[in-house]
Amino acid sequence: MLKRRDMEKKEDSLAPYAQKSRLSKGRRHKETEHDYRSCYQRDRDRIIYSTAFRRLEYKTQVFVNHEGDYYRTRLTHTLEVSQIAKSIARALRLNEDLVEAISLAHDLGHTPFGHSGEDALNQIMKDHGGFDHNSQGLRVVDFLEERYPDFPGLNLTYEVREGIIKHSTPFDKPRMAIAFETKSSPLLEIQAVDIADEIAYDNHDLDDGIKSGLIKEEDLKVIQTWREKDKEIKKIHPGIKDEIRKYQIIRSLINSQVTDLINNTEANIKKLKIRTPNDIAKAPVRILAMSKEMQAKRMPMREFLMEKLYRHYRVVRMSSKANRFITSLFEVYLDKTDQLPPAAKDRLEKEDKYRVICDYIAGMTDRYALDEYKKFFEPYERV
Repeated sequence: MLKRRDMEKKEDSLAPYAQKSRLSKGRRHKETEHDYRSCYQRDRDRIIYSTAFRRLEYKTQVFVNHEGDYYRTRLTHTLEVSQIAKSIARALRLNEDLVEAISLAHDLGHTPFGHSGEDALNQIMKDHGGFDHNSQGLRVVDFLEERYPDFPGLNLTYEVREGIIKHSTPFDKPRMAIAFETKSSPLLEIQAVDIADEIAYDNHDLDDGIKSGLIKEEDLKVIQTWREKDKEIKKIHPGIKDEIRKYQIIRSLINSQVTDLINNTEANIKKLKIRTPNDIAKAPVRILAMSKEMQAKRMPMREFLMEKLYRHYRVVRMSSKANRFITSLFEVYLDKTDQLPPAAKDRLEKEDKYRVICDYIAGMTDRYALDEYKKFFEPYERV
């Protein structure tokens, strides 16, 4: 029989700079830990069973849910981030359970309609505390989820909560919360999730862009890394079907980036003489990173995606529509708060109405937000 104490002892085989579950800074509300799960395994389970996690299935990654069943949603993106991050953690002997929990929680605060929904709420909330999905994710797990009689939220460990608030990529700029150390570098487990997120959305958004027809393969031939991988795949598999070839190119791109990341991180650890989590906190730069050569190789593809996919007129139109949906819904609720459902309305007695409405809209799925919009603005739609 393997009990929690046994699992904690097994973590001694992890790297000395990995975060051990028995050394967690604990939870906001005191709880007796589980006999057969480490604290991070328990966090992972709480996240998976949460309402916010289930709603990710119907929240936008790039393409709005109703545009097709074959595109990634915020949920499938989250699962892909988790798989990549766990592979990185396993190779570097980091705490896989902690990495998995952070991965599954990193987008819980996302709005409907992706970053355009986030931008709309941030603009509306600029004089009321602002909005970003990292901070909202922390609100979800600390306050908004209601599943336990003795405390609000999910009562996750400090380290998972830190991973949510410190999540950082070119699309995610964290605003630090007072309860977390703002000047230290994050744990390697947190860094693993951040870079896995970048790898996932670069390559999987590319996949969805090709599938949608917004990206043409002939346009990709100007990208050196695409040409190189295409040549490799054709050499190994002459006569391969085009659709399978494209999948294999993207698979190979991910593999190259992850391999480079692991090797470069090992070199950084040796160079900076990293031996403990405290050494990581004091490091002047992020240790878990790709080589400069790989970063330079990635840049043309990232610029290509920005220009050809994220700024494609159809994506921009949808983003503009999403902004109007969010803004109009917010104005309707603000004008007459009696239109809010009872659970949200009850909070108005003690909380600022802007934040209550913001929480309500941020928690919506794409289709629920669209249904609400139709109820308010289409005259023959039942309310």
